[in-house]
Amino acid sequence: MIMEEQAIPATGHKLDFASKTENVALVEHLIDSVCEDYKIDEDYYGNILIALTEAVNNAIYHGNAKDPDKNITVTFVSVNNQLSFTVADEGVGFNFDNLPDPTDPENIEKPHGRGVFLMRNLADEVVFHDNGRKVELNF
Repeated sequence: MIMEEQAIPATGHKLDFASKTENVALVEHLIDSVCEDYKIDEDYYGNILIALTEAVNNAIYHGNAKDPDKNITVTFVSVNNQLSFTVADEGVGFNFDNLPDPTDPENIEKPHGRGVFLMRNLADEVVFHDNGRKVELNF
């Protein structure tokens, strides 16, 4: 298991860790530190926490199929009053433009399928890269 935090010059951090659910705590710690350092109010903190943990859980469960030999990389940078997080996995990617609508009556009671919907509604901007293997969340 790789657990390492590296400083990115002046404005950010990078975490690399194995695809294990217990490693979500590393990301939560990063969010706590960023929100404290940048004086983020509680409402916005909640948006960041939910959106980013959804992205990481998607990377663990869907991207890397819970394979602990595959890693996830989370980066954070702050540029021009914007907080930007990226989550990258080692999976095959997915079609992020063709997802079922979780608010559709036929999907409303399904226990899964809301992660990308939540990210898109909680972040100011969500951008997928590398065929869906990397997501950028901007706040």
